[in-house]
Amino acid sequence: MTTENTSRPARESYGPVPGGRPGDTHRPHVLRVGPDDASTVLVLLGGREGSAGVFRPAARHLAARIPGLQVWAVDRREQTLSDLSGFTLTPEAARAYYLGGTYQQQSAETAPEAGEWGLAVLLDDVRDTVRAASDGGRRKVVLGGHSLGAAEALLYAAWDFDGHPGHRDIDGLVAIDGGVHHAFTGAGFSFELSLEDAKGWLQQTKSGAYFENASSTGAGFGELPELAALWFQLAAVHAVEEPDALSPLAAVAPEPYRSGEPLTNRGFFGHLVDASMHHPGFKINSGRPDGSGGWTDDGPTPLDRAARAFAATQPGSWVWYTLNRLMIDLVGAVDFTSDGDLAQLLGLRVQHGKEIQLPFYAVQSGFSNGTVGQAAAKVAAESRIGEFELHTDAAISHQDLLLAEPDSNILLRTLPSFLRRIASGEPR
Repeated sequence: MTTENTSRPARESYGPVPGGRPGDTHRPHVLRVGPDDASTVLVLLGGREGSAGVFRPAARHLAARIPGLQVWAVDRREQTLSDLSGFTLTPEAARAYYLGGTYQQQSAETAPEAGEWGLAVLLDDVRDTVRAASDGGRRKVVLGGHSLGAAEALLYAAWDFDGHPGHRDIDGLVAIDGGVHHAFTGAGFSFELSLEDAKGWLQQTKSGAYFENASSTGAGFGELPELAALWFQLAAVHAVEEPDALSPLAAVAPEPYRSGEPLTNRGFFGHLVDASMHHPGFKINSGRPDGSGGWTDDGPTPLDRAARAFAATQPGSWVWYTLNRLMIDLVGAVDFTSDGDLAQLLGLRVQHGKEIQLPFYAVQSGFSNGTVGQAAAKVAAESRIGEFELHTDAAISHQDLLLAEPDSNILLRTLPSFLRRIASGEPR
């Protein structure tokens, strides 16, 4: 069984967010890191493939560094569809469970309600989370996210909840290597969507295509939506539990990840996260092969730190089933407005972007070649935001921002002062 063995803050817990509709069995969950009597809560939303566990290393550092801070890392409701039970077994048993295809797979037939989980459903869940974090106004709440989670945080601030702007519920915004206004253009990801294409995409969803598989196919893992997440976590479990054993995965991995030489489990995991650089969102700068099948750390993110994060199950770090309905809405909301036929078709309520008057922190890696920062600056310029700060380290990757050691991590070096100012009410 895989466990986390890095130093822990005083308290961690994981459980469902209160609220929801009667009979709603799929609720978002939250990893809480830090003291229960905190006066400020940082709520973090994961990216397209990222679930709550990927924030654990950063959350532990921030909660230990900033007095009175608790970090809440959110698992969206679709994460309840993931079968992570096999990862609590021995590596051999986990291998048989997942590669043998006996795990619980999801489809429109097994999860019929997931077809309607779009942006409105997500932001209602985020609102439940923000309200719980606020504890009736007794705590300040800063809302942030990584990658598409950054877009979701910004859209929450601009969203109209039956006449109530989302930004009134929070005290600050944090965008980690993502956002709106075509923030991902420099990474090669286009969010252009015509009205006709949107109608076709919606029809596909209504016909049963609830889950997209672009993460798996784009990275060369196969057609099933969950394959990328499954392989990263399976390799991480082997690297944590039996790091120096000869890898049984290297010879049976999908073709892009097979190695011509024997690798240890640790060496294969390093190969996996390094070889995936053709998918820039997955790359980790951890080091290099040691020439004998193992791995030498030589980067901002130690390989074992990443492996522990990816191997954990309560919570996990990878989303198995990315929702097509949510992706349609996020693409449709890229211009950060409800104006236009596309927004009307999708029922987007992005009505308060220009009214936002909150401290705004943004940080970018080399992932987008600068378009994340440009997009964040546009949000600030076209709103009432007065306090805006942008930090850049082009030498690190999209995943390094969450997993790199504090001394090598621009996020962990610069975010604490921003959070302290909000917690104390200090002017910039």
